[in-house]
Amino acid sequence: MRVAIFDFDGTLYSDETFQLLMSHLRYHPVHHTNYKRFYRAILPPYIGHKLKLIPEAKMKERSMQIYLNALGLMSINELDAYFGELTDRVREGFNPDVIARLNQHATENVHIMLVSGAYSSLLQSVTKELQFDSIIGTEIPMKEGKTDNRTPLYHIQGPRKNEKILEVLQGKDIDWENSFAYGDSFSDLSVLELVGNPVAVRPEPRLKAIAEERKWEII
Repeated sequence: MRVAIFDFDGTLYSDETFQLLMSHLRYHPVHHTNYKRFYRAILPPYIGHKLKLIPEAKMKERSMQIYLNALGLMSINELDAYFGELTDRVREGFNPDVIARLNQHATENVHIMLVSGAYSSLLQSVTKELQFDSIIGTEIPMKEGKTDNRTPLYHIQGPRKNEKILEVLQGKDIDWENSFAYGDSFSDLSVLELVGNPVAVRPEPRLKAIAEERKWEII
């Protein structure tokens, strides 16, 4: 079985979902009152990262937790509705070249995976019309039908993406050499190295240098 693994931010979606989420909270008709508290909470880890006191991975994980806390207790249906409000704006930002590759792989009977650090609920909501066989994202802890803000998030990024990919594909005979992966950042490198056909999508400088050196395809 061949697989095609797609990153989301900067790859399938041309922008950053967290910036979009911040804007959504700030101007939301119901939840906008939580924005100032969220913004005050997010500043310390962000500044700490800029001062090189907090690693980027830790800063991102903490930011995702703070955002979830700002939403308060929500049911799965409420989360789906909240993230679903972003569907049209996200789809407007889809990279048409990447969408074309995704559709091509679908016709070739390739197992198509979306792997991202974004919330799984968000990914499920905004990609309903796309043909993904597996979607891996950051799961939102739930307890008694509501979000559980006391349980720390396990943010899917870097090597954690590989762990989850292999977990989902466990027991399957994967033809890695003839499989594909698409990513835009240096943090996607471990996933790109899994396959025989890595594709750098509008890559950041560090990834672009590696892609050019290794003669990988660049979109």
